[in-house]
Amino acid sequence: MTRSTGPRTAVPISAAQATVLTAAAQATAARTGRRTAVPVTTLTAAARAAARTGRRSPLRTALAVLTACQAAAAAVVAVRLARGRTRLPPLSPVTGPGNGPLSPAAGPGRGPRISVVVPARDEEHRIGPCVSAALADPAVAEVVVVDDGSRDGTARLAAGLGAKVLAAPPLPAGWVGKQWALRHGTEAALGDVVVTLDADARPAPGLFGAVAAALDAYDLVTVGPRFVCDGIAEQALHSAFLATLVYRFGPIGPSSPPPPHRVVANGQCTAFRRTAMLATDGFTRVRGHLTDDVALARTLAADGWAVGFLDSGGLLEVDMHESAAEVWREWGRSLPLRDVTSPGRQAADLAVLWLTAALPPVRLVAGRPTRLDLALLAVRLLLAGALRGSYTRPGPGTLLSPLLDPLAAFRLTAATLRPVRTWRGRSYPAAVAGAVPGTAPAAAPGGPGAGRPARKVTTGAGRSARPGRSAAR
Repeated sequence: MTRSTGPRTAVPISAAQATVLTAAAQATAARTGRRTAVPVTTLTAAARAAARTGRRSPLRTALAVLTACQAAAAAVVAVRLARGRTRLPPLSPVTGPGNGPLSPAAGPGRGPRISVVVPARDEEHRIGPCVSAALADPAVAEVVVVDDGSRDGTARLAAGLGAKVLAAPPLPAGWVGKQWALRHGTEAALGDVVVTLDADARPAPGLFGAVAAALDAYDLVTVGPRFVCDGIAEQALHSAFLATLVYRFGPIGPSSPPPPHRVVANGQCTAFRRTAMLATDGFTRVRGHLTDDVALARTLAADGWAVGFLDSGGLLEVDMHESAAEVWREWGRSLPLRDVTSPGRQAADLAVLWLTAALPPVRLVAGRPTRLDLALLAVRLLLAGALRGSYTRPGPGTLLSPLLDPLAAFRLTAATLRPVRTWRGRSYPAAVAGAVPGTAPAAAPGGPGAGRPARKVTTGAGRSARPGRSAAR
């Protein structure tokens, strides 16, 4: 007989089989005193390896944990999105007697006197439409433009259009420029109600009367605009960023107020009663925040103010950026809300975004989506369709935006880990840009708020009270 010299094939055996073979080999060795064909050590190792094959591998364990976390994050997002079923209706224009436009004159049934305050720094190229539209609204008594050290013709243009131009004093240490300008503009305003606008805002007739009327139910009102985004890439990236806000905080116009630490706002258009804001010195209290709008809203909500974040209903358009690169650079820096959110909540928000928005398209492109991934992608497509109403000229970019969700999650993560501390040619130290809502670094000697704590009205039970509304009417 010829002995085979070919390679031996390893035959997998079970743990039980290996144990039986090991015992047999040991018995044979004891009986014959000779070396067996199958070494005992080899069979023992085979038994151990076979036993290990019955356990879950580290990779499978990690995937199971990831799936469980993704399911939990999906449940969180589902709860937040479900609030859209009961959200408040959009704003609608307010008319005066006989369905005519609301008059700026104060008096019973005629509406409050409204002052529009526009903080501006180097806005010559886009402030014109904002000021012109505000001056043309019959509900507006005056437009105050606060020139925050512009190096272009912003002040000259605004004055030529008929606005009252106020030059902001030099910026004190510990202040961010916008809050400094808004504080001076609010002090100089003559109206009972102050509506602040960013220079890139485009108000439609009826906006100011509508937000002033909303102050019957709220103490501070901000509104979500319709965005002007030209080009597929710009609109797709902008819509992906906008979806991150919905995933973290739910749709605009919640019917029940969130807790103060989860309040969101849009500083592009804010309305409040002048006397109440001066009494609480709100802008001084958030003077060190780059995310000034959310910081103000959360600080005042903690005081007991009723804060409303409402849909403008097409009464306000905003042309924020000129390209997709500018969307990535400018809007991406502020969306993480790093200076108004605790580290733990930042980590939780980012985890929700990565698991529910970024992971599904990555797995889809890789050809390995799970059923949960497919369900999350379907939800995201439905949200993309709903967000088309947030744009003046919605195009295919909104529907393509889910593909950019991984980029949006990456941008927010990068901005959270390495926050930007420059704005409008100014650089702010970390102590200023990272202040906690409701507090701020000490103002410069002699500046507003210097040497005295922020004022706060409380009830006899020690809780913050809402500002009185009758004083402003």
